[in-house]
Amino acid sequence: MKYMITEEVKQQIDAYIAHLIDGSSAESPLWNIEKIRSGKPNKWNYIDGCMMTAELALYDITGDRKYLDAADSFLGWFVEEDGTIRTYDMDTFNLDNIKPGTSLLRLYTLTGKEKYRKAADTLRRQLEAQPRTEAGNFWHKKIYPYQVWLDGLYMAQPFYMEYETRFNKMYSCEDSIRQFRTVEEVMKDPKTGLYFHGYDESRQMYWADKKTGCSPTFWLRSLGWFIAALTDTAEAVDESLYYEFRYLTSLLKDLADSMLRWQGEDGMFRQVVTRPGDEGNYPETSGTALFAYAVLKAVRLGYLPERFREPAMRAFDGIVRKYLTTDENGTLQLGGICLVAGLGGAERRDGTPAYYYSEPVVVNEAKGTAPFILAYTEILRLQD
Repeated sequence: MKYMITEEVKQQIDAYIAHLIDGSSAESPLWNIEKIRSGKPNKWNYIDGCMMTAELALYDITGDRKYLDAADSFLGWFVEEDGTIRTYDMDTFNLDNIKPGTSLLRLYTLTGKEKYRKAADTLRRQLEAQPRTEAGNFWHKKIYPYQVWLDGLYMAQPFYMEYETRFNKMYSCEDSIRQFRTVEEVMKDPKTGLYFHGYDESRQMYWADKKTGCSPTFWLRSLGWFIAALTDTAEAVDESLYYEFRYLTSLLKDLADSMLRWQGEDGMFRQVVTRPGDEGNYPETSGTALFAYAVLKAVRLGYLPERFREPAMRAFDGIVRKYLTTDENGTLQLGGICLVAGLGGAERRDGTPAYYYSEPVVVNEAKGTAPFILAYTEILRLQD
């Protein structure tokens, strides 16, 4: 299928992006709904990191300096000249805090500002000391001992691979690949080909299956994080690591094929992927957009066959048709975004379908907006 965004839709999306960027600063980003609801000052976080990735992708495809300047201004507010990152706390050993690192590396390339390279060094030091499972995978966070979440692969591994390739003589590239291998071994469901959201090596968490250590079901956004991690990490692999690259792209193809079975007639995927008929299940934007972005990019780069382009485009189109709307004031908004979901914690997040359905659904949150914009940039590349 030859998919082209109509000029009307393009104008809508461009206006939506401008509204978010023009109305945001590092201290008060419109797209960080979690932070807005908390009422607390903004701090270094992955949600903003996702938007910085999207802004820099917009710069890459349009050449419009406003996107580069916006990302430079935003991350520059956090990063001191000596590489110190304002509000960042390494001692939490939170993989989410690594996500902005990919944008630090990009800004270092684009601006030449040494502070961004120094800040990336700071994040790399976290990975050096990050607690690990017995099998060698990073803990998702210090407060989640022996746990691996699919989210963490996206937050850390593309940065880890790129940093090692560019600045550390590829010293730990094999370590990154080994972590993907372990995830395949312990978190992939042999029946569906999908991956469970979380894994507890200790089997101590109430949500973990006592035999497999895995959480109960297949949360869409976690699969979206993982498929995007595969594409973005593969992109960062040096060409000399041929077999490692082929391994990542084989995982990518297998997962994309497995997910296609569950794509709805509307092009979207449901919050809990394999239970589309459940009451309370719904077409979810962030995971669908992550699929669209990762697959469109992978086709462009030659990691996936051309046949995957059409379903990825249908996924993007499904989001536009269902969730890109205007509010009562005529302002564009992107809806259908699960605000947050996790495992464990004081909220007793048990990883069941009922739990995932219970989490708030919001508009304009960067966990959905950023991958939507990234998918949009991939379509702009096609049209150009």
